[in-house]
Amino acid sequence: MSDVVGEYARVRGAFAQPTLTLLHQRQAPVVITIFRAAFGRQNKPIPTARLHTQVEEHLAEIRLAGDVDPGEIPAGSGRDLCQRWMRGQWLVRALDETGHEVYTLTSHAQHALELVKTLARDRATLSEHRIATILGTVRRFNAEANPDRGARVTLLNAEIARLQAERDRLVEGAALVSATEDYMLEGFTELLSLISALPSDFARVEERFASIRGTVLAAFRAEDRPAGEVIDDYLARADALMTATHEGRAFEGAFALLRDDALVTQLREDLTALLEHPLSDGLLSDADRAELRGTVRLVREGLDRVLTQRSRVTATLKEYIVSHDGARDRELEQTLRAVESELMTWMATTGPRATHDVALLPARAGVEHLRERFYDPADDVLPERICAADPDDAPAVSLAELMAQGGPQLAPLRRRLEDALTSLTPAASLGELFASLEPSLRRPVEIYGLLHLAADRGFATEDVLEAFAAVRPDGTRRTFTVPRTRLPDPDLPDPDPSDPDRPTPRSEPPA
Repeated sequence: MSDVVGEYARVRGAFAQPTLTLLHQRQAPVVITIFRAAFGRQNKPIPTARLHTQVEEHLAEIRLAGDVDPGEIPAGSGRDLCQRWMRGQWLVRALDETGHEVYTLTSHAQHALELVKTLARDRATLSEHRIATILGTVRRFNAEANPDRGARVTLLNAEIARLQAERDRLVEGAALVSATEDYMLEGFTELLSLISALPSDFARVEERFASIRGTVLAAFRAEDRPAGEVIDDYLARADALMTATHEGRAFEGAFALLRDDALVTQLREDLTALLEHPLSDGLLSDADRAELRGTVRLVREGLDRVLTQRSRVTATLKEYIVSHDGARDRELEQTLRAVESELMTWMATTGPRATHDVALLPARAGVEHLRERFYDPADDVLPERICAADPDDAPAVSLAELMAQGGPQLAPLRRRLEDALTSLTPAASLGELFASLEPSLRRPVEIYGLLHLAADRGFATEDVLEAFAAVRPDGTRRTFTVPRTRLPDPDLPDPDPSDPDRPTPRSEPPA
């Protein structure tokens, strides 16, 4: 393959990347504008419904501007466009910490935004700052990577001598050389370019972990490899991601930076000093100043997202290891072996064209009754031991009080009823007899006792009602209405029980 053909293949592969696919389309200016307006510099996650609404609102504002070619404005609703951008690998949808769906920009989209931002920023031409930056970077790189011990010592001595001479010159009161406006502008431009590349770098590491998580889940579901082999493969890939890729090394460097409080403090102090420089007010816009001031926060948020994605991979492994049932796998293996053994036995006694009908699903079991309640160990727990109460603590109750709370006193009531029937001036009804009794025999329950005795003697009741003024043991009174029961006259003979005109005795409870 010639050099031109190989270079063409590499360029064609680059154009196939989602970053250039996004930029190499007619609608790219509108799409990039919407991404920058919605997500901002920090690429904060946006709820799905809110982004759908924002996309439609931004497109409506662009149409009202009037100076945009209609062919550059994508057609469709906000939801359709977001799904289209997801298929183009510019948006990704995931769950946040609260379980709600959110959109974030992929590393490809962030890289495209970074390229557009770099091209839109005023870039200085060849300058002293750029040449000095190149020289300093090359010299520091050589001092750290040179394999010759003597050469490294020589470079360090030269750097120490230069710094010592500059320090002595300033201590002796020499003139302080101020940075020119062009020098400061070029320095701020390069610094902003480096910082703007951080979100896309973190997003690449996050996407790598998401890809590893998908691979691990697919390997677990396939069950074509032992679980230990899948876990070893994940650990090897995670280690390679952190050590063998540019994004992983950048992540490890940023993580080491944030673990060193002294370096973080030094970074904040240096950024504050640059922002307070007299020339910074005329060179930096409010957005650039906010971007520089939020550098540490930007790095922390990127690290948090990467660690969260790595934690999801770890949680996936943990869930599989905990929920994996080795006994079930062994039972399945034994069942398959039994099936294979039976199949070989059947093949030994049949011809090559023999068939056997096998049901796809097992027959339904006919169960007349299923238990609705199963054994509960809590049912066999003995109750708590009852503590014996002290008899002295029990309230004193007299026999008269207990009798007052009992049922009807049938013996005294029977004697009073017999006395009333043989008296010279008998009571006309059961109610009159009840009214003549002493209070201890006029409890409400004594009414039942009299009705019971009257029913035993065959006393007839009438259709009219009669009042019984009862007295409770506490002295309160209560009146009940009961069907009137007439007492027989002792001077008249008893009615013949065989007489059909004799009224039928009945007994009704108090109303």
